Amino acid sequence: MKTFMANQENIERKWYVIDAADMPLGRVASQAATVLRGKNKPQFTPHFDAGDYVIILNCDKVILTGNKKEEVYRHHTMKSSGLREVKMSKLLLEKSDEVMMRAVKGMLPKNSLGRAMLKKLRVYKGAEHEHQAQQPAELKLVVKTYNNNK
Repeated sequence: MKTFMANQENIERKWYVIDAADMPLGRVASQAATVLRGKNKPQFTPHFDAGDYVIILNCDKVILTGNKKEEVYRHHTMKSSGLREVKMSKLLLEKSDEVMMRAVKGMLPKNSLGRAMLKKLRVYKGAEHEHQAQQPAELKLVVKTYNNNK
């Protein structure tokens, strides 16, 4: 019996839709990274991009547990005195799609393979997307529900 090695000819890519409404950011990002990497398939090959396409909807309705909304996100503009600080709650209101992209990017490999995997991710703030022609299947996530109204 030979060992299976994935390549362009014998891999089949599918499209999946994840509805992120009322789900924790990290849980959605880790499930999306697993599908993008191809770890949900039996023919997973670590050195080849065998993953599927992922569409994440309603990323503006994602929740953060604990005190993560009060935490400060820092980045540098690479200019003199260019350190910028933004609260995560403000960042979620203004650029929730970028927050989701960064969360998934952090869970992928840090090389050219990871950058190729990230190109298969589509993130939308609302419930509509323009990929109906690809007939995406809904990916059900098993996630505990959280109540922030305490």
